[in-house]
Amino acid sequence: MKAETKNKRLPIVRALAMAIGMSGAMIAHAADDPGRDVIDKKCASCHLEAGKLTRIPEIRKSPEGWDMTVVRMGVWHKVDLTPDERRAVVKYLADRQGLAPSESAAFRFLMERRPNMQDTPPSEEFAQMCGRCHSFGRVALQRRDEGEWLKLMHTHLGQFPSAEYSALGRDRNWWEIARDQLPSKLAGLYPKNTDAWRDWARTKHRPADGRWVVAGERPGWGAYTGTMTAVPKGKDKYEVRYELRFGAGNTVRGHGDAVIYTGYEWRGSARLGNEDTRSVFAMSEDGSRIAGRWFLKNAEEIGASFEAVRADKAAKNAVVSVSPKMLRAGETATVTVAGAGLDPKVDLGPGVEVVEWLGKSADALKLRVKVAADAPQGVHKVAVGGRDSGQALAVYRQIDSVRVEPAFGIARLGGGTNPPVSAQFDAVAFLNGPDGKPGTEDDIRLGSVPATWSAEPFDERAKHDEDLKYAGHLEPHGQFLPAFAGPNPNRRGLNNVGNLSVVASVADGDRQLNAKGQLVVTVQRWNPTALR
Repeated sequence: MKAETKNKRLPIVRALAMAIGMSGAMIAHAADDPGRDVIDKKCASCHLEAGKLTRIPEIRKSPEGWDMTVVRMGVWHKVDLTPDERRAVVKYLADRQGLAPSESAAFRFLMERRPNMQDTPPSEEFAQMCGRCHSFGRVALQRRDEGEWLKLMHTHLGQFPSAEYSALGRDRNWWEIARDQLPSKLAGLYPKNTDAWRDWARTKHRPADGRWVVAGERPGWGAYTGTMTAVPKGKDKYEVRYELRFGAGNTVRGHGDAVIYTGYEWRGSARLGNEDTRSVFAMSEDGSRIAGRWFLKNAEEIGASFEAVRADKAAKNAVVSVSPKMLRAGETATVTVAGAGLDPKVDLGPGVEVVEWLGKSADALKLRVKVAADAPQGVHKVAVGGRDSGQALAVYRQIDSVRVEPAFGIARLGGGTNPPVSAQFDAVAFLNGPDGKPGTEDDIRLGSVPATWSAEPFDERAKHDEDLKYAGHLEPHGQFLPAFAGPNPNRRGLNNVGNLSVVASVADGDRQLNAKGQLVVTVQRWNPTALR
C-alpha cells in the first residue's frame, strides 16, 4: 500500500519539479518531504490538471506570503491542515519557490513588522490600484508571470468585488485597468523567472550553526550587545541561546528555536527574560552576518533591531557595533567595540585619542578615549585592525536639534479579543548639515538621547474633544499606552480615539531642546495578517 501511494505521488512530484527547475536528485528528495506530502494529499485534488499542478508552481513568495496563501485556502476552500502540516508546506514552498535576498531586500521592514512604516509604490497608479487596500510591499514580495498576475486580478474581483466601487475605484474603469494594464506592468517589475533567483537556487547556503556576536537597540531601553549560539536540531532547524547586555546590571538571557527558509530567511521564537518574542532575520549571502528585528509575541510594535557577526576562526575584525554612537568634543568617554576576531588596534578618527585600554578580547574592545576640543564635528569612520569597520560614531560640541521618531505614530485602542496596540517613541539628536539649518535632509544623525516625555492635544479640535484625557497615557520611557476601545458614554461617536502631540524634552548642558511628533490613537484592527 505504501509503495502504491508513493508511485502515485511521483508524477505529481515530477510535475512540480519540472515547473520550478529541480534536478533529478532533488526530485527523489522531494518525494519524501513532509511538505510534499501535504501538497499531494491536500492540494493536488484541486490543483492537478492533466497530470500537472496548476497555480502553485507559477508563483514565488516570502515565507509569510506562502503562509498567508495556505491560510487563505483554509478560509476560502475549507482546506483543513494541522499546525505541523501548515509549517511543512510553507517550508517546502518557501525553499523551492521563494525570493532571492536581493528580491526581498527593499521590503524587509514589512516582514519584520516594523511599526509606523510606509512603503512607496513605484507609481501613483500602483498606489491607487493596489496600495489603497494593503501595503504595496505585499505585492512586491511575490513573483509571477503576466498570465498569473492576470489570474490574481480575477481573484481580487471575485473575492473583493467592492474594490471596483470603493474610493479610487469608482472614479475610473477599474476592472479594465486591472485586467488590461496592470498584469504586464507587474510582470515587468516582478517577473517569476529572474537571474537572481536562478543563481540563488543553485547556491549551496551556509548553515546558521555556531556562535554569533550580536548587537542592536530597543527603543525605550537602549542599545545592547551580547552573544547568540545556534545548535542544529534537524534540517534548517536550530536551538538558540541568547545573552543580551543592555547595560550595567541589565543582562537578558533566553533560549528558543529557529528555522531557516530559502537558505537565508531566519524565523525564530524565544523566551528572552520574562518576555516571549519572535524574530525575523536575514542571513547575508555569504552566511557571515545576520540582520533583522525581534519583537514581542503579543505586541509586534515593541521590539529591537538586531545585527550579528559569526564568531568562528575565520572571523577577522568583523565589527557589529561601536557604542556610544556620539562623543562630545573636549570630554573623555568609554567606547566599546563589539565583534568577532578583533585586533586591539582602533582608530576613531582625527581628534579622538585612545588614552587607556580597559579590556581586550576577540569579541570586545573596551577603551577610554579623549576627544579634543577642536576635534572635527560630524561622522567619524571607525577602523579596527587597520581597516574600515563599516561602523561610525559622531563628534559634536552641542546638539543642534532633536527629532521625535516616528514623526507620525499610530496606536490602537484595545478591548475584547484585541489587546491595545501601543506606540513607542524615541528622541534622536542631530547636528546641522552643511546648509547650517536644522530639520533638513543634510542633517547629521547623532543617535538616541534620554528625554522627558509629555503629551498634549495636537490641534484645537483635539483640545475641544479632550483627547488627552481619554485616549491613554504616555510612560516615562516614551511608550504610549492607549485606552480601551469603549463604549464610552461620555464621548458618543468618538469613544476613546484621539489626536495628540508627543513632546520630547532633551537636556544638553544648560540648554533645553524640544521636539514633537504626532500620534493618532485610532480604532482596533480586526484582520491582522503577517504582511499588512
